[in-house]
Amino acid sequence: MTPIVLPVQPLTPSAFAPFGEVLALEGADSFPINGGRTQRFHALGRVRCLGRDANVVLSIFRGQPLVPPVLDLMERHPLGSQAFMPFSGSAYWVIVAPPGVFDPDAIQAFLARGDQGVNYFAGTWHAQLLPCDPDADFLVVDRDGAGQNCDIVRLKPPRTWC
Repeated sequence: MTPIVLPVQPLTPSAFAPFGEVLALEGADSFPINGGRTQRFHALGRVRCLGRDANVVLSIFRGQPLVPPVLDLMERHPLGSQAFMPFSGSAYWVIVAPPGVFDPDAIQAFLARGDQGVNYFAGTWHAQLLPCDPDADFLVVDRDGAGQNCDIVRLKPPRTWC
């Protein structure tokens, strides 16, 4: 089955607003702390964690590029947000669709710079981690706890973006 080619747009806060938050220092509120030796870039995103017996967890994901770049599934986490912040400084792909009933015609592709993170809103459909470079490390903030928090859909036909 021939993949559908997704147009790719730059990751900007306004373009990504329906899906989550862009985590970046550019344009962020900041103020000095620790006697002026540290600049705090405050509240870049909000962690959402729904349900009882749930916690916010910090993890490191080490990702590999998808070769060839053909996406055949997407997932969502209905009980909490999920944030990705790259450590390596390399770019990565962000492929999303709005929360709710999955609409394959609403899939959008973004190219994130290595200094930008994303915080997917609870329920936002998204691709798995798609780094451009091998062994790319990401800080991941998400929910851990009771309840079914990962739904998967298969894409027919699959999608490609580059």
